[in-house]
Amino acid sequence: MKKIVFVGAGSMAQAIIHGWMKEATVDPENVYVMNKSDQEKLTSLNETYGVQLVGDEKEILKKADLIILAMKPKDVQSGMQSIATYISSTAIVLSVLAGVPMDTIEKGLGTRPIARCMPNTSATIGMSASALAWNELMKNEDKQQIIQLLETIGSVIEVAEEELHVVTALSGSGPAYVYYFVEAFEQAAVASGLNPKIARDLIVQTLAGSAEMLKQSDKSPSTLRMQVTSPGGTTEAGIQALQQSGFVEILAGCLKEAETRSRELGKLYV
Repeated sequence: MKKIVFVGAGSMAQAIIHGWMKEATVDPENVYVMNKSDQEKLTSLNETYGVQLVGDEKEILKKADLIILAMKPKDVQSGMQSIATYISSTAIVLSVLAGVPMDTIEKGLGTRPIARCMPNTSATIGMSASALAWNELMKNEDKQQIIQLLETIGSVIEVAEEELHVVTALSGSGPAYVYYFVEAFEQAAVASGLNPKIARDLIVQTLAGSAEMLKQSDKSPSTLRMQVTSPGGTTEAGIQALQQSGFVEILAGCLKEAETRSRELGKLYV
């Protein structure tokens, strides 16, 4: 895929571009970016990464091998209208939009190979958790090229399109939940008298170590938790406080609300 065009230059597009440039995945000369507004953002991407900007003439769209839809979901219809008459019939479309189904994209851009991906902003450091779904027109060789592109910014898992609603809630929005957890934990530690920097450093390393344990161990999260939890000890007391506060139910509600919103977006932008 020699020429790649991003339609939209929001946080996800920036994260992917940053990851690709950091890993030298693609030549910045072959990456083009367009945006409905905010010329300052486009100029910054050009100056920072050397990627190309799409002007008003949009002629480069005719030569694009891969079109990446990365605008805000509310702008998907106007965004597709602005490019539909330019892109070639052989161009592949990859959408990173939350909730917007492939049927909607096909109606806007015609029958063609379409993929939907839900990455997250950890793509910036090459650690995105990306889930990927295809339509039936996607060839195996094109699938492999897209997977290879996305693997340079993290892990890739293939799912059915219907499952992307839950994926959006889980890993797409997941970094925000983790950051919120760290915010709350840090505030509690500082309120108990710990220096803010010390609290942050300890929390971040604890998260990193725990995540690595989960990756390297064949034990379940429950087993690993129990290995840390001595009867009558401090960990048990903390776990009991979480249980009494409905921690599991809170997380389930968080996931369900985000999934529901993804489904609502899908219906809203049909």
